[in-house]
Amino acid sequence: MTTDPSAQALRGLYPEIEPYASGMLDVGDGQQVYYELCGNPEGKPVVVLHGGPGGGCSPAMRRFFDPEKYRIVLFDQRGCGRSVPHVADPTADFSTNTTWHLVADIELLRSHLGIDRWQVWGGSWGSALALAYAETHPDRVTELVLRGIFMLRRWELDWFYNGPAGIIRPDWWSVFTGPLGDGARALLNVGTPGDDNIARYHDLLFDPDPAVHVPAGIAWTTWENATVRLVTDQKFLDDAQDPAYAVAFARIENHYFTNAGWFTPDQLLHDVGRIRHIPAVIVHGQYDVCCPVRNAYDLKAVWPEADLHVVLAGHSAAEPEITSALIEATDRFAG
Repeated sequence: MTTDPSAQALRGLYPEIEPYASGMLDVGDGQQVYYELCGNPEGKPVVVLHGGPGGGCSPAMRRFFDPEKYRIVLFDQRGCGRSVPHVADPTADFSTNTTWHLVADIELLRSHLGIDRWQVWGGSWGSALALAYAETHPDRVTELVLRGIFMLRRWELDWFYNGPAGIIRPDWWSVFTGPLGDGARALLNVGTPGDDNIARYHDLLFDPDPAVHVPAGIAWTTWENATVRLVTDQKFLDDAQDPAYAVAFARIENHYFTNAGWFTPDQLLHDVGRIRHIPAVIVHGQYDVCCPVRNAYDLKAVWPEADLHVVLAGHSAAEPEITSALIEATDRFAG
């Protein structure tokens, strides 16, 4: 279905809240993951999966849930946010930072917190991770709320990093391709495997020289932050100028995209049969530049039981129409 925001009262975020508990969970491999608990300790459990990968959690993510009804669990995925070690360090080991390590971390966190089953909420990369987790542990998921569907298929990566999206936003595409010089592809024209902008950026982002990897990290992150909303948000641009955040974000994304998320082709779609019994809401912006709306329709095609809401917005959960649809979903599932 398509939701016209003019036909409904838009719902805003719940008031700001602070965690009532937080901690660091040792997940093995020398990794410690930061987590926090908000809302009602006796409420309905929900785990929030942030985007990126490498984006980390923000205080606003606490506010998509009624704090009187939900026990809200947020955590920073490996290598980013407040988790350690941080991948902005050029010596960081990426070998144990994969989708399936994160799926195991989520399950370990659930067990650590003594939660039997929980709602899974994720946007952008978080939607891919939510699907991967649910398809691996369907008996632990009560509902799924997914936003800005992203499944790391090759055409999705080519769309955003190899030219077509640059036709829509040439102003910011020039910033993204700046560090690549003459090697950048003006249009989608990928030749042999690895002959693309993601591969070129990999060399820059993992160069040990800060004079190389810092500008590359900022350019990569600026491209995403500039296009995440229908109208570019200056705050998002300012965030992208922080070297530690930008480098970590870009490195983790590039690492995951280089490895196609460790998914087989169309894996998340093929395995939907494992979760079709789980109540689900999918929210996607009609004019999402980062993750084209076709992703949501592809998912709906194999999951007819899921409720699809296509709204007049871009990609960000901060866009009013997306915020409203997400809160309508969490209110519905509050129990």
